[in-house]
Amino acid sequence: MDISFFFGRVGRPFIGLLLAALAVGARAEVVIGQVAPLSGLLASTGRQMVLGGKVCFEAVNAQGGVHGQKIRTVVVDDGYRVDETLRLTRELVADPQVVALFGFAGTANVSRLLQDKVLESGGIALVAPYTGGEPLRTPFNPWIFHVRAGYADEAEHMVKQLSTQGIQRVAVLYQNDAFGKAGLEGVEAAMSRRNRKIVAAAPYERNTDEVKAAVTAILKADAQAVIMIAVNKPAAAFVRQYRDAGGGGQLFNISVVDPAELVKLAGVHSAKGLGITQVVPYPYQERLPIVREFHRLMKQYAPNAEVNYTNFEEFLGARVLVEALRRAGPNPTRGSVIKALESLNPLDLGGVSVAFSKDHRVGSRFVEVTVISSSGKLLK
Repeated sequence: MDISFFFGRVGRPFIGLLLAALAVGARAEVVIGQVAPLSGLLASTGRQMVLGGKVCFEAVNAQGGVHGQKIRTVVVDDGYRVDETLRLTRELVADPQVVALFGFAGTANVSRLLQDKVLESGGIALVAPYTGGEPLRTPFNPWIFHVRAGYADEAEHMVKQLSTQGIQRVAVLYQNDAFGKAGLEGVEAAMSRRNRKIVAAAPYERNTDEVKAAVTAILKADAQAVIMIAVNKPAAAFVRQYRDAGGGGQLFNISVVDPAELVKLAGVHSAKGLGITQVVPYPYQERLPIVREFHRLMKQYAPNAEVNYTNFEEFLGARVLVEALRRAGPNPTRGSVIKALESLNPLDLGGVSVAFSKDHRVGSRFVEVTVISSSGKLLK
């Protein structure tokens, strides 16, 4: 039925306004999906990932949202289990309201989404996953927008630093899955570029902190340095057992660990001197505008939480996604969000820049090294 019948000819301008209002009302919110490890071995990391995004989205909503539409994030727990990541993501993608995915964790978890074409079939972007796995970057896929540098970039930075110190005997502790193997391959490639080989590659199994065999193998290899491709609990277990057994090699871990959690689990005596590569700027000093903004919003929306690298990284990822939603217009679709992300070339967030394009999905190559001090604090 033509509703102009009820208003007559003079009512047609009003009808246009009414239909526009109804259209906006039908899309009163923008829905984002997030799968995160809120239980299991990586639960502390998962909670910080969610917090960083939450602070950003709540601040945006308090200012009226994006084009007057509030952002609603649907967060579900995969327990760091690949099959659960797959199942939960399929459920999110099946919901037509969900216009983008945000902040997943795990190289193996996200790799499975690519293998099973879950993102491709849904035509949906995944923004700022908490992983630097090379299989998610090479070969190129158009669905994942990385805010962080890759594990290969981190490995190159660590090996370069060790080389300048004259350290040649390097061992690797790695998680026996796609995450760990991606990091191991990065270290091997960085060593190969310097005509060297690692002296030991010692695995531990995913979702455990059983590292005794790895400690034994690396001690036997008499390594001068150990690069760990490990998450919090197994990394801490290795550090404690390796030091207790007399291991004196220099220790490094890639960026996915929480330094405070390592100190808590391993003890400051064992953890001191541990180097950790970082893929976002130091978040503890308010030198950059984006860091000052983050501290202000954390005090406002999460006053009992502490700033750390994980929540800061996902805050940056959320800021990237918010800008894409803004550029996608008042009624964003999955396709328009992807096009908007491709237009961020570059995007200055306030001292931190990311850049994407139609054929480029790695927004940043930033890497630096931090060290756990004798007091347990993280120093730049």
